[in-house]
Amino acid sequence: MISVLVCDDQALIRTGFVTIFDAQPDMTVAGEAADGREAVGLARRLKPDVVVMDVRMPVMDGIEATRALAGTGVTDPAKVLVVTTFNIDEYVYEALRAGASGFLLKDADPPELADAVRTVARGEALLAPAVTRRLIGRYATRIRPAASTTAAVGALTPRELEVLRLIAAGLSNTEIAASLVIGAETVKTYVSRILMKLDLRDRVQAVVFAYRIGLVQPGD
Repeated sequence: MISVLVCDDQALIRTGFVTIFDAQPDMTVAGEAADGREAVGLARRLKPDVVVMDVRMPVMDGIEATRALAGTGVTDPAKVLVVTTFNIDEYVYEALRAGASGFLLKDADPPELADAVRTVARGEALLAPAVTRRLIGRYATRIRPAASTTAAVGALTPRELEVLRLIAAGLSNTEIAASLVIGAETVKTYVSRILMKLDLRDRVQAVVFAYRIGLVQPGD
């Protein structure tokens, strides 16, 4: 069973999420939090498999809560899925930098939300394609690859370039595996090689890199 901690300051949204997760045969709701400070306390005590985190909350916002749970230097970091709306793109960007495993829009349908939790629980990053494109359009210049990194793209094999393109399209490792008809473990190996060869920190930087070198276009 995947245990989920639901964090949102709006009771109606929390109730909706709880209803969705409780209806899944492989999920259980570990608890609910109405602000970031409560989320951090409950996450540390309950140790859920996935923390579903809103961004704008009172007392402590979701960005600070995410940093406290999954940021640099955190021992045993939590897996945080940010669920938010388009009008706070910059907050989502900062949340990813703070250590979130991925993000999804609040208008996602129940099956998509449940699948997102499963993806994050497996340890895979989740980048909603539509939101990825919007963020890239506004914030790509903030993660500008060095000249040496850009030159390093020549070291990627054709298969690694294809995996990079699919990462930038927002696909999870499982989806990439299905698309290329290869094993999920093989995809993980490709992803690790790509990050190492390009000297990138994580999938978010890989997405930015792919857009900046023209491997993926915003309209793709």
